[in-house]
Amino acid sequence: MRDISFGQYYPVKSFIHSLDARIKILVTFLFMISVFFIVSYTMFVFMYIALTIVIAVSHVPFKIVLKSIKGILFLLIFTAIINIFFTSTGNVLVPIHIGRVDMSITDQGINFAIKMAMRFTLLVLGSSILTFTTTPTELTDALEFLLKPLTYIKIPVHDLAIIMSIALRFIPGLVEETDKIMMAQKARGADIDSTNIFKKIKAMLPVLIPLFVSAFRRADELADALDARCYNASSKRTKMKVFKLRASDVIAFIAVVLFIVVIFLDKYLVTNLLVAPDLGGFEVQGLDICIYNLFRLVG
Repeated sequence: MRDISFGQYYPVKSFIHSLDARIKILVTFLFMISVFFIVSYTMFVFMYIALTIVIAVSHVPFKIVLKSIKGILFLLIFTAIINIFFTSTGNVLVPIHIGRVDMSITDQGINFAIKMAMRFTLLVLGSSILTFTTTPTELTDALEFLLKPLTYIKIPVHDLAIIMSIALRFIPGLVEETDKIMMAQKARGADIDSTNIFKKIKAMLPVLIPLFVSAFRRADELADALDARCYNASSKRTKMKVFKLRASDVIAFIAVVLFIVVIFLDKYLVTNLLVAPDLGGFEVQGLDICIYNLFRLVG
């Protein structure tokens, strides 16, 4: 449970921490969209290098950021298996016959699996940096500001922001509560660490039930506390910290936009201008074509 990064803030002073939360949310949103437009392995490498630089500048330990990937390992493995065994296009590398079922491992399937895994990893790392460098209060206030135009169509943006703020503040407490319950169940002989997936699911039931009870109890106590203090979630409430754009925020936003423009140029310009080599089902696109031609000239 400690591998959950969403809602976890790492308190340290850095350039990334000092950026405007609104800019960080916009940048993360654009980053997550652009990840799905990357077509070349060269651009993937550039993206990982840029992300590594951002993590280094944020002063958040790499070990803590990389832990967030553990939470999606099952999803990565599952999507890789789906792409490898159920992609029929490309050159067949390993034919598989199981009874009446015919499957095959193709070079195109391996290509899809690798790129999908790299995309998922970038998405998790990018969102982790946002939560590690932005407090839950800043996140909700920034989201409320960015979604403010929705109030003109009668959407209660302020109420949604309050709900999100409370939910984010509950995450660290629920993680700690889950760890305590799991340790208590282990002390009673529960086989939570079993490698058998069915035994592990069965052992998790005694953990989930008290966790839900604890969550509802905390929510009830919070509601009573808000009611006792006559809290009114009015949209006219003032903020303790007022957002102010600085030159560093604008420069950071422009730098990210330029990087995203390069990604789109790689997909729609470089791929169309250069003639891709014929490697069977293994598709070569974007800057990978330049790298391939360069190796051919050197060789």
